[in-house]
Amino acid sequence: MKKQFRSKTSFITVLLLMACSDTLLDKSNPNGGTPASYYANENQLTQGVNAIYASIQSYNLMGREWFFTNDLRSDEMKAGGGQLEAPRLALLIGTNNTTNAVAQSVYQGLAQTVLRANEVIDGSANTKDAPNLNRLVAEAKFLRAWSYYEWVTLWGGVPLLTKVPQSLADASQPRATVDEIIAFLISDLSTIQADLPLPYTGNNVGRVTKGAAQALLGRVYMTKGDYAAAKTELLKIVSSGTYSLMANYEDNFKEETPFNAESVFEIGYAGTNFNWNGTGDDNGSNNEAISRTQEYSAIGWRNLVPSLNLLNAYESTTAAVPDAKTDPRFGFNFYKKGDVFNNGNSKIEVTSDGAVQGDEVVYQSVSQKISWKKYTALYKNNSTFYTGAMNMRIIRYAEVLINLAECEQVAGNLAAAVGYINQIRARASVAMPALPTAKYPTGTAAEVFAAIQHEKMVEFAGEQLRNKDILRWRKQGKLIPEVISYFQPNKYELLPIPQIEFSTNAKLTNSDQNPGY
Repeated sequence: MKKQFRSKTSFITVLLLMACSDTLLDKSNPNGGTPASYYANENQLTQGVNAIYASIQSYNLMGREWFFTNDLRSDEMKAGGGQLEAPRLALLIGTNNTTNAVAQSVYQGLAQTVLRANEVIDGSANTKDAPNLNRLVAEAKFLRAWSYYEWVTLWGGVPLLTKVPQSLADASQPRATVDEIIAFLISDLSTIQADLPLPYTGNNVGRVTKGAAQALLGRVYMTKGDYAAAKTELLKIVSSGTYSLMANYEDNFKEETPFNAESVFEIGYAGTNFNWNGTGDDNGSNNEAISRTQEYSAIGWRNLVPSLNLLNAYESTTAAVPDAKTDPRFGFNFYKKGDVFNNGNSKIEVTSDGAVQGDEVVYQSVSQKISWKKYTALYKNNSTFYTGAMNMRIIRYAEVLINLAECEQVAGNLAAAVGYINQIRARASVAMPALPTAKYPTGTAAEVFAAIQHEKMVEFAGEQLRNKDILRWRKQGKLIPEVISYFQPNKYELLPIPQIEFSTNAKLTNSDQNPGY
């Protein structure tokens, strides 16, 4: 199913207007009814859950600002030229502040998602004739947990709201600690597994599965530093036999191959109705298209391009110290001059009319313009303005394997860790030499960890994972050397809580702001 799940009722829109300001919590709508008065049957409860997915689809999250915010916080990206908007550049170079519009949009989008999830969870207590009630509530709790995972990794502690506020006083909540939020996520993601299926069929394909809950819980445990517990969750996914690596790496990033065997959790798009202003009757969440092709592609705006650090990470027979094989994932992820696109009918050129715009990088002693290929639709068209149906793959089975490799490395099981890495390298379309290699020996725990860092960077380039790994490894003392050029301790670990939150939440004071802001 390509189109993601959407609420069709005007009541839901009215009910959720309290989430439409730039704050985590807003006034309740006295004319909007209550969850108890609306979620009377399974159809209405399903519509409420669909509205949560729609919030994640929105401009503020998957549609545009979520992938930007995560990518700009990593070392995978550089500006594609002077056209990169100022708030985005500020996140890229570390000059952002408490009023950064891009980060604030993501914060707002997560707030709306949490509120919609809480509406469903609260309202479900009054739902009758609902054979799938437990599953629908579990979906809502997962989507709320995903939102809080994004919050806690980007901003640290935030107000922890588990119920719909009944008054403005209820809406103001103190900032929870990171440990409190992590504990909340572990509890919810553990308990909902019993109510979620493994694969879906028919029109339900794309909904949250048991595997998604286990994989996200594995991430949460790794963020906490509990690798043994993470391993337990991740092994459940492997032992289920539900997922497998796609033979063709690029099938994970094409419009024609959604919800495939490697997909653990993804957000789907139908390819229509992208709202560039991020506005609308329900806060810009009426999006059925994504802007990624337009933002990053070689003939689009090319706002972000791969960093030299990322390009140099790929094994290559033409590197200064040659590798045994050039990693095919370089060509799967990036376009360079001379590459063909548009079903082989067009060629990447640097021309006076700006077919490829912006800054160059000196890659392997050649000054050239290299652009993103992953998550763009140029493989099948030559559109210079494109918003389409490219699903966002949030969790892939390959991530489950590489996370298991890290868990085994921490436990000292080096051979098992290398085995998981080699499964990824052996994908038919990649077929890289098995580790150890001359560049990536695996005789010690440190060498295996270096191999994990390398493999995760080249396999998941531009997939909004690198920034979270940097934060986790830095906190755990594993990020050696530091990879963010502007990083200063006690400031850049987290984004600043948006100023609008302090203006509207009576229980927050200036002392609750993250260090350095």
